[in-house]
Amino acid sequence: MIDYIKGYIAELNPAYVVIDNHGVGYGLHISLSTYDSLSRTGQGNEAKLFVHEAIREDAHLLYGFCSKKEREAFLLLISVSGVGPNTARMILSSMNVDDFSHAIASNNVQLFKAVKGVGAKTAQRIIVDLKDKIKVADATLLEKADLAAGETFDEALAALVMLGFTQQASGRVLKSLFASHPTLTVEQAIKQALKMM
Repeated sequence: MIDYIKGYIAELNPAYVVIDNHGVGYGLHISLSTYDSLSRTGQGNEAKLFVHEAIREDAHLLYGFCSKKEREAFLLLISVSGVGPNTARMILSSMNVDDFSHAIASNNVQLFKAVKGVGAKTAQRIIVDLKDKIKVADATLLEKADLAAGETFDEALAALVMLGFTQQASGRVLKSLFASHPTLTVEQAIKQALKMM
């Protein structure tokens, strides 16, 4: 099994990179997050990518990730029934690993449904299947959200309920928001929550 490949960036585009390792060019499928990191490194410079090998009857594919955390998220996603490598890569192109963890911890089905090719059933299955596997993220999320749950949180929650959203759904979304952005104002929290509902 290949754990990682280290070499020079010979070719780079948003979905694919070729890493030249001692004259051998390894083609790896990548997410937009990894592409962003590699773009900052620059073509012709050295890079290290963590690898997942997908061996099928008709192809031997390599997927590359700038961090072990992203590879772990990818492996969790492809363990879900109905989520293949391309869908997993699309999800990780739409959100970073922390957002992915928070989305699962806060049951944010909408965030997954917003990804091209992910329907409501698949989004729910991802959350149900991975909820127990992301306990650390969940604990951190709740801990941070408790610290943030003050006047601002209560005001934003009350406003969302007045707008017709349920208290439970609003609370989940706000906890997720305040966990990653504890200094949000009431107005900012409401605006961002509305995008996620």
